[in-house]
Amino acid sequence: MSTKRHESGVRPGVMADFSWAILIAPTLALLTLLFIFPVAQVLWLSFYDPAGNFTISNYEKLAATPAYLQSLWVTFELSASTTLLCILIGYPVAYLLVSVKTSLSRKLLILVLIPFWTSFLVRSFAWMVLLGRQGAINNVLMSLGIIDQPLSLIYNHTGALIGMVHVMLPLFVLVAAPVMSRIDKNLMNAAATLGAGVSQSFWRIFFPLSLPGVAGGGILIFVTSLGFFITPGLLGGRHEMVISRIIVREIQEGVSWGFASALSVLLLVATVVFFILYDRLVGLSSLSGGDSRRRGTVAAGLQKLLAIIAAAGDIMEKAYRHVFPVRADRPALRTGAALLWTAAALALLFLVLPILFIIPVSFTKQSFIGWPPDLFSWHWYERFASSPLWSTAMIRSIAIGIGTGILATVLGTLAAYALVSRKMRWRAFWLGLVISPMMVPNVVIGVAIFYLFAPLKLIGSGAGLALAHTVIALPYVVVTVLAVLKGYDERLNQAAWTMGAGTWQTFKRIQLPLIQTGIFAAFLFAFVKSFDDLTIALFVTAGLTSTLPKEMWDAATTEVNPELAAVSTVTLFIVLAVIIVAERLQSRGALHLKK
Repeated sequence: MSTKRHESGVRPGVMADFSWAILIAPTLALLTLLFIFPVAQVLWLSFYDPAGNFTISNYEKLAATPAYLQSLWVTFELSASTTLLCILIGYPVAYLLVSVKTSLSRKLLILVLIPFWTSFLVRSFAWMVLLGRQGAINNVLMSLGIIDQPLSLIYNHTGALIGMVHVMLPLFVLVAAPVMSRIDKNLMNAAATLGAGVSQSFWRIFFPLSLPGVAGGGILIFVTSLGFFITPGLLGGRHEMVISRIIVREIQEGVSWGFASALSVLLLVATVVFFILYDRLVGLSSLSGGDSRRRGTVAAGLQKLLAIIAAAGDIMEKAYRHVFPVRADRPALRTGAALLWTAAALALLFLVLPILFIIPVSFTKQSFIGWPPDLFSWHWYERFASSPLWSTAMIRSIAIGIGTGILATVLGTLAAYALVSRKMRWRAFWLGLVISPMMVPNVVIGVAIFYLFAPLKLIGSGAGLALAHTVIALPYVVVTVLAVLKGYDERLNQAAWTMGAGTWQTFKRIQLPLIQTGIFAAFLFAFVKSFDDLTIALFVTAGLTSTLPKEMWDAATTEVNPELAAVSTVTLFIVLAVIIVAERLQSRGALHLKK
């Protein structure tokens, strides 16, 4: 009996009594009803006018209006610039995370997770404190005599780009680092024994092998940036009107559903085209760690590019050794490590330091935001605590977050078990389908679910918002649980089966206690994803109810005052507590799995 169970092809912990199709079916059903069908409906509605007649007038209006074309250009230019800067700044951080000891790497990872899970609104508000005419940066520069009058750092392209890079940078690090961690470090050592220098080993060996992570992180940043409007709306001003902001305006003002659908389709088509180009250049299989090499002229072009980079690495190596000659008291490796730490430290300061500036502002006695704040007062926290508007929004966000976390964790865990089954066919296809909500701009998902929920009377309901949030939280749960199952030793199951234990007993008494901390961490991530969301909430609530991010958005777009800093600080500490708990649970789970 035990031998039969083992030979049935069950990957770690997948219950042999259930097929992979049954396990993944609930997730596929949810995504079909709340993601695939609504997005297809958006495509369909874009070709109809309010009277229900087929037309292409929505696309004609889009092509004939210079303002929309300008907005489209701003969207693509801002997304491309954000992607490039995130790669340049984030690569040293990701490289450092996989180069240091595990204990230190986990501590540094917290510095990346804090901004990653901190609300977009909180981070954007932090930059408003820093970049404003009376903000910290202008105040310091003027105090040092570097400038005579405040610089224009906000409500322009500069402010929008700084904010976008700050928002997207953690995403690149979290995608690129796992790919780098799978690169065999012995390859670098072997190159060194053959006479290759530090720079040559890096550019000729490590960098080409890390390209799937770089490309994966870059594509996620670009696609996410296409549908992102929060930070450009707060820091960019009217000249940085991205296409997603126009979509929100069209829906909220009820001008034209068909035109809003056409704009959404435009973003969706841009996303699909970008994925096709990515597949041609690198290969979509590289996103899951597969072979990224392609045949034909594209592969040849990529190999030429890598050869140019390697040649540049040789030049850098010679220049490096000329500036920092190898000495007994200062080997080249030590100097290179110092440069790496410097670049990574500056990037981590860029991520964490701005968020901390909102804390002292929340204790100011002033009725406006300035730097330095006039300390010390609890007035703004008292206003926040006594406001029924804020308290109701906070309670609603927490309740919806818990509901989202439970539903996403249950469905995502079942899907993860199915995805590690050896019996599963077309695994890459099913994995791509499950995580596809990560690949589609949230504004498109929001519009699609709005059209679906409107006739069902789910607009403004907590249940409807929890279902919508589950769609965007599911991929994070699946990825987290997959990582836990990957570290599980299936020999424990085999040992239990040889002792006569059934599949359910093995799962309940052995596997679940070992992986439950990872599952709970996935729940926390889903909770934070829901708690932080604004884009989906803007469409699904339609102004009938408010979540905490929705109230913060309204406050930030109408009147920016220290009360918003107090709310942001409370939100920051809630998210920070969740991150610390999740990180400790993952560490404890990893330790149990090793044992």
